Amino acid sequence: MTYSLLTGLVLFCFVSSITPGPNNLMLMATGANFGARRAAPHASGIVLGFTFMIVAIGLGVAQLFQIYPLAHQLLGVVSVIYLIYLAYKTATARTNLDSPEPTGKPITFWQAAAFQWVNPKAWTMALAAVTVYAPQPVTYKEVIVVATIFGAINLPCISVWLMLGVKMRRFLTTPARLRGFNWTMAGLLILSLAPIAALN
Repeated sequence: MTYSLLTGLVLFCFVSSITPGPNNLMLMATGANFGARRAAPHASGIVLGFTFMIVAIGLGVAQLFQIYPLAHQLLGVVSVIYLIYLAYKTATARTNLDSPEPTGKPITFWQAAAFQWVNPKAWTMALAAVTVYAPQPVTYKEVIVVATIFGAINLPCISVWLMLGVKMRRFLTTPARLRGFNWTMAGLLILSLAPIAALN
C-alpha cells in the first residue's frame, strides 16, 4: 500500500467513524442509560463485528449482491425494519434512577456485531474501504491491512460517543430528562434512514 493510499485510508476511517450514524447514536444512548462498564460489550461488538465485515466483503461477499440483486433489496428492507425496532426500544427504554444499576439490558457484544450487517452506514464504509483503498487486485493480505487499520481507528472514535453519553448521565438525573434524551436518540436513528430512502 502506497503512502498516499494509506493516508487517504486513515483520513477516511477517522471521518466515517467519528461522524454520526446508527452505531454512534446507539452507543451514546447505551452509555447514557447504562454507564461505561455495561456499554463496553456494545463498543467491542461494533469494532470487531465491523472489522470482520470488511474482511468478509474483501473476500467476495459483496459480489453476491451482483449475482443476486434481490438479496440487496431484501437487506435494505431488513435494515429499515430493524432500525425502526431499535428506535422503538431506545424511545421506550426504562431505567430506575434510584438504583445504581439501571434496569433493562444494554445491547450485547453479539447483537452489536450482528447489527453491522443491517447497518447502512457500515455497508457503505466497508465497501468504500475495500474498493477504494485496497490496492487492486485485492488480496487477502491487503484486506487484512485495511480491516486492521479501520478497527484501530474505529475504536477510539466510537469511544468518544460512548463517553459523551456517560458524561450526559450527570444531566439525565430525572425520568423526564432521560425520557426526552431517549426519544431524541430514537428520532435521530429514524433520520439515519434517510440515505436508504434517497437510494430508493
